[in-house]
Amino acid sequence: MKNYHTYKSCIEACLKCAAICDHCASSCLQEDDVRMMSRCIQLDMECAAMCYLAAQLMSLGSEKAIEVCKICAIMCDACAAECAHHSNEHCLECYNACKQCAEECRRMAA
Repeated sequence: MKNYHTYKSCIEACLKCAAICDHCASSCLQEDDVRMMSRCIQLDMECAAMCYLAAQLMSLGSEKAIEVCKICAIMCDACAAECAHHSNEHCLECYNACKQCAEECRRMAA
């Protein structure tokens, strides 16, 4: 059975990405023009939720982990694309974490 040890690098990338997405959403709420950041905040929250779910299912050795990681990669790509539109430090950090997580999830699901 595949479990935490099999997926360790992907789990770590997902947990890191989720934490940074949460940080990005929180930081976006502090921006002067919060309305302009609304799509970024929404995608940050969705991506974080998916990353936490993917990490949890991999840790449990779930049969659905591969399918969830495929979706996680798609959501990370969407979040990264949105963060790329913003020049602040937290969005750049989120962009990088999302790209790394998407790569790990695609590698795991291959």
